[in-house]
Amino acid sequence: MATQENQVQTIVNVQLTGRNKATAFFRWILIAPVGILLYAFSSLVHTGTYATGLIVVPVVLTLLFRGVYPSYVLTFNHALLEFNTRLTVYALLLNDDYPSIEANPNVAVLLPDVEGGAKLSRGLPLIKWLFAIPLYIVGMFYSIIALVLTAYAWIVTSATGTYPESAAKFVLGTLEYWNRVVGYALIMVSDEYPPFTLSF
Repeated sequence: MATQENQVQTIVNVQLTGRNKATAFFRWILIAPVGILLYAFSSLVHTGTYATGLIVVPVVLTLLFRGVYPSYVLTFNHALLEFNTRLTVYALLLNDDYPSIEANPNVAVLLPDVEGGAKLSRGLPLIKWLFAIPLYIVGMFYSIIALVLTAYAWIVTSATGTYPESAAKFVLGTLEYWNRVVGYALIMVSDEYPPFTLSF
């Protein structure tokens, strides 16, 4: 069974009350400039299958041939995953903090210590994409439900200034789930298979 310290952890200060109704209502317009910036990173760096902005193939090669996870690549992947998480938190209405390009204490992504790659398998990165297929399928179902709940929360938050707690738990759980999957299959900071369940 996967242990929490060996998985990517996502910490979000969810804002349920006292919400800005105007920014909630116009959220999809307000997020556009930061979305364009994130897309700029994604269009420059490719994984070999699709653009995510994360550096993947060099990590596979350095782990395979050297057993090393380059620290500068780990720093970049961590920063970009955290930036993407801040943008997603804002887009999904979990709080009103406009996603900055720098670290934000209300949204953090913690990576397990890979000890420079010494704690990671050298061959497993070659097949993690295959093992991750069931995770992607389950995650798609979670994402559909989370989007429906976000649409509901958008209506409620825009009208009342209060984000429904029941929706927040599932939406945040879905975000945490995807970050664990990314940590396993794309940035490869854990060899432990992520759980299929959401953490509430």
